[in-house]
Amino acid sequence: MSGLFDRWLASMEAAPPTATTEAAGAAESADTAEAASAEATVPAEATTASASDAPTARERRQPRRPAAIVLDTVLAEAVDVARAAITEVAGESEVGAHLGAVAEDTRLVTHSFECTNPAYRGWHWVAVLARAPRAKKATVCETALLPGADALVAPAWEPWEERVRPGDMRPKDVLPKAEDDPNLDLGLEQVDLRPGDDIDQVPNFEYGLGRTRVLSREGIANAAQRWVESDAGPDGEFAREARSQCSTCGFLLPIAGSMRTRFGVCANKWAPFDGRIVALDAGCGAHSETDVQRRSSEPVKSVVDDFDESLDLVENVGARTAGALPEEAHSRG
Repeated sequence: MSGLFDRWLASMEAAPPTATTEAAGAAESADTAEAASAEATVPAEATTASASDAPTARERRQPRRPAAIVLDTVLAEAVDVARAAITEVAGESEVGAHLGAVAEDTRLVTHSFECTNPAYRGWHWVAVLARAPRAKKATVCETALLPGADALVAPAWEPWEERVRPGDMRPKDVLPKAEDDPNLDLGLEQVDLRPGDDIDQVPNFEYGLGRTRVLSREGIANAAQRWVESDAGPDGEFAREARSQCSTCGFLLPIAGSMRTRFGVCANKWAPFDGRIVALDAGCGAHSETDVQRRSSEPVKSVVDDFDESLDLVENVGARTAGALPEEAHSRG
């Protein structure tokens, strides 16, 4: 029996395929080919679609333009709704003619009305209306009284430290500290000597020693500009009339630093700038070397008339004629 099974198995392995087997194999190979073809086709189509859907470089560079705001018709026609909202707040006598409607955003419109109150000349009432999408009813968002171009309004607020001007200080006033004042720089600080410090390297005096901040270059330049343009500068009225300059006056006190080449302090109690900074090329009538023209203290000599020549008397005919004119005019009258 074992031999018969072995011969049958060998014959089955050596026998050619039947028609059924060939059809099944052909169908299997066809399915495999179609699947491969489909796999090859799908990426190509997907690649073509993705390439067509991808934005071009020009489209990527162009920014999107914001949609234009269009005046909503429903809200623009709701003038009575806006007027009623303002009348409820201000009263009917305060609301005047309708001035117009402005589109603030999509389905958002502001109506303006004239304010008839004489105390608010140039002001106008506004009512902001809105509506929901696909809704036909206007809703009042807010009402307000706003100033116009020629309305009388309070000036713009500015901090107190910016409102103060030179000359506004009073004895009890205290100015706020300006932390970032461009006119000041950090000064030098006195420190104690430490063991090992070379005492020869410690300066006896430094500009600004002991002060937290000192004048910067900008601060010095600004101060010099103010002093030059003041009445104690070279273009002041006193300087224009002066005969001599402050640089040659004995009452001038020099100042320290780089400013001493242009300015000094006046110490003349009779001068109009006593105790003030003056420019060296300024001047006044109280200069230490100027003087008025003094009169001589000697008595005036007597004048003796020693004229002894004879004089010829000549009759003045014109004077006589002029004196006779009034009499002739009187006689004729």
